[in-house]
Amino acid sequence: MTVHVIIKRKIKMEDPEKLAPLLKELNERARQQDGYISSDTLQNIDNNGEFIVISKWRTAADWHAWFHSKQRRDIQGQIDSLIGERTFYELFSPIG
Repeated sequence: MTVHVIIKRKIKMEDPEKLAPLLKELNERARQQDGYISSDTLQNIDNNGEFIVISKWRTAADWHAWFHSKQRRDIQGQIDSLIGERTFYELFSPIG
């Protein structure tokens, strides 16, 4: 069963240009993982420092394999250090 992962980030940083290459690398590596289907990155219209990524995976196990991988954790650690906030994750499954 497919799953959707909601990834939430609040960015409070002086130089957001440093963040773009890390987010791009994270996205490119996710696309190479078994079970990855698609993702969309959205910015809050009322608060341009809030972002969500909606990522779709074939199974929860596929997502968890990527989530716990060293390469994802290393890049994510750099992102969280730059933005000064923790990234939050929620997993959803389609109804019906």
